[in-house]
Amino acid sequence: MTLATQGDAGIWAAAVFYVNDSLTLYFLSSPGSRHAQDLARNARVAVTIQRDYDDWPQIVGIQAEGEAVEVAGDERTRARSLYGDKFPLIGSAGSATGAIAQALAKVRWYRFTPRRLYLIDNSLGFGHRDQLDCAPA
Repeated sequence: MTLATQGDAGIWAAAVFYVNDSLTLYFLSSPGSRHAQDLARNARVAVTIQRDYDDWPQIVGIQAEGEAVEVAGDERTRARSLYGDKFPLIGSAGSATGAIAQALAKVRWYRFTPRRLYLIDNSLGFGHRDQLDCAPA
């Protein structure tokens, strides 16, 4: 997914790998990255998720706005487990070895909670977009 943040240096976009738990998305990043530093100051973000299409009428994707925050404790453990299930290269919690284990020891885990989602589906008409309000009642 592409994550867009806002910080002292302005707006920024970064590609991150993610795993979903229903509408909640988890991702990891280096705490020194520009987007992680932005998140430490401002949790409001936007994301997009889509494949790379060469046939515009077939484009399907998601645009969303919400908040992204660092997670810890049991939620961090759950995010790590979900991530390991989706990306077998990193293994299940605690089973990564070598360079992967070293890299994972340096990252932070984040949760994106959408407030509003837009589902894009050009197969239903060019520019077709449905909105889903995810904000708590």
